[in-house]
Amino acid sequence: MISKHSHEQSERGEGVEVVQNEPYEDPEHGSGQFTEKRIYLNNKLPSWARAVVPKIFYVTEKAWNYYPYTITGNCSFLPKFSIHIETKYEDNKGSNNNIFGSEPRDEETEVCFVDIAYDEIPERHYKESEDLRYFKSKKTNRGVLQEGWIDSQDPIMCSYKLVTVKFEVWGLQTRVEQFVHKVIRDILLLGHRQAFAWVDEWIDMTMDEVREYERATQEATNLKIGTFPPTISISETPLPSSTRSGPNSAPSTPLSTEAPEFLSVPKERPRKKSAPETLTLPDPGRRDSIFKLPSFFSWNSSPQPE
Repeated sequence: MISKHSHEQSERGEGVEVVQNEPYEDPEHGSGQFTEKRIYLNNKLPSWARAVVPKIFYVTEKAWNYYPYTITGNCSFLPKFSIHIETKYEDNKGSNNNIFGSEPRDEETEVCFVDIAYDEIPERHYKESEDLRYFKSKKTNRGVLQEGWIDSQDPIMCSYKLVTVKFEVWGLQTRVEQFVHKVIRDILLLGHRQAFAWVDEWIDMTMDEVREYERATQEATNLKIGTFPPTISISETPLPSSTRSGPNSAPSTPLSTEAPEFLSVPKERPRKKSAPETLTLPDPGRRDSIFKLPSFFSWNSSPQPE
């Protein structure tokens, strides 16, 4: 469904190009799938962001999927910009407040509860066929999701996502980090709505059929986007070594390029606060969000074709 979503959101020069999609074995998490994508974003950026990026701009996404645990990392040509997402799935309604262990939370982490049926989505993404307030699955008989469905449905699964955004550029940090968190929330909401609304398309697939669907869809998407000569130098990061544990293989991609001079942090000038006092975080170089997305599934009942 991620492949189908990527195909729908792609057009000439914009969207998601799949570079790698192959099996991967991890000593801690077992068998999984590694994917690397290039996400071309320029026309989707606000005007103030387009003013400081190249005409052809993409971010690289690398993901290790060991369902029910996944790691996703994004990097761009900016050395001081990164996104890291950890995902865990549990059979509950979003009640586990310590799912990501003993990492510090409190003030520096915002917890967002996302209702895939009743939270508003951008009007341009609305489709009646994907409105879970009215959708009913013919093959599984799941739905319609009536108000209060999270408290009444069984089975139910929650997708927990720990999202960390870093943009350590003076004068733009808070604005960029807040914008990225909002974009990620909208993407998660739309993607999980679609995964539920498209259940009749994937519920009967074997994993071999899932991989073939991914291959065919990714080929079509890459052709839809078109190819471009490389205009941004990004160093490649090898796959995590099989001798390392899963969490240690989370991407922290080293970049060989320096930030453009106009985005460099002034060396002699004191750093100014770029946010109101109520938004100041203990660690100015990191902003975390935890998204909780309940869905009408059970994580251990059947494989999840992502």
